[in-house]
Amino acid sequence: MKRRVYGQDHEDFRKTVRRFYVDELRPQFTEWEEAGCPPPSFWQRAGELGLLGIQVPERFGGGGVDSYLFNAILTEETQFAGLALGGLRVHTDICMPYFLRYANAGQQERWLPRLASGSAVTALAMSEPGAGSDVKSMATRAVRDGDHYVVNGAKTFISNGSTADLVITAVKTDPEAGRAGVSLFVIDGDAPGFGRRPIPKKMGLKGQDLGELSFSDVRVPVENLLGEEGHGFEYLMANLPQERLSIAINSQAAAVQALHGTIEYVRERKAFGTTVASFQNTKFELASCSTEIEAGQALVDRALEAHEAGELTAVDAAVVKLFCTELQGRVVDRCLQLHGGYGYMLEYPIAKAYVDARVSRIYGGSSEVMKVVISKSLGL
Repeated sequence: MKRRVYGQDHEDFRKTVRRFYVDELRPQFTEWEEAGCPPPSFWQRAGELGLLGIQVPERFGGGGVDSYLFNAILTEETQFAGLALGGLRVHTDICMPYFLRYANAGQQERWLPRLASGSAVTALAMSEPGAGSDVKSMATRAVRDGDHYVVNGAKTFISNGSTADLVITAVKTDPEAGRAGVSLFVIDGDAPGFGRRPIPKKMGLKGQDLGELSFSDVRVPVENLLGEEGHGFEYLMANLPQERLSIAINSQAAAVQALHGTIEYVRERKAFGTTVASFQNTKFELASCSTEIEAGQALVDRALEAHEAGELTAVDAAVVKLFCTELQGRVVDRCLQLHGGYGYMLEYPIAKAYVDARVSRIYGGSSEVMKVVISKSLGL
């Protein structure tokens, strides 16, 4: 079905992004997977092309565009180019809104030009070794000491964590206040006492930086407090709908790419004297995948329209993330099966798609958490 959510400006932007991904990034992506993260040159080039600061005001070097649809195209095209660039979404979709909404004028002057140009990469540090993403159980503390806060604690499973220049860090400034005691600080990557290391042995997303962070008496200037003290939980929850929509868009695009790649494969692959595409089971499996993908696309586009209108609710976002991440898992699994033994070989794109897909049902809130959110809206 023809998608109506995008206009000609969006499609022109898509062509630019696709050329960048295919011509410049894809030839070197294997090296990134071996290194465990993209090089600084990627961020700088993306900044030059205006891909990092689409919503950043023009006076700070951004595009000044009040629309998320361009971000969605960035995500879709990573999948269509066969690239796992989740760190880009972390920078543009997950972290950037905090700087745009909650940073004061002075902070924006300091940080936004760097974020838009690619000279600074961002990360959001919330999950902890003993608490996961349970904010109430967060153990990282920040204690006021004159013109600084002293931060102690640890974070884990942080995308862009081992390479980020600016880390939005969730801490407890008032341990007795529960959620009302959470605050956000922007911590410089080279701050004394701030330690980090990459987590190299993850199942998929080999080219995406994932890190563990530690804070040992890290002195953070008061002027690095993001927004107001004690409002961190509120800020985190406010951006969750966009974060979950971003994940859904990625999963949906991954399912589309898996289907298209599998159709090409079964048309060429022969078994028992004929193409795999000629088998009735192949036709039925791909027809089912195609139908599910159409449903997922309708849900994503409806969510995009709601988000553009400022009407995307936490429940809406939970629905689209739950459906599309589960859809991604089903479609990629069925497509891998149609590749036979070759589907198990990591040199084939479908195998990478399979291992990359699994985390989609975990990060940004697991499928089980999405079901809790949705069930509450039903009065259950």
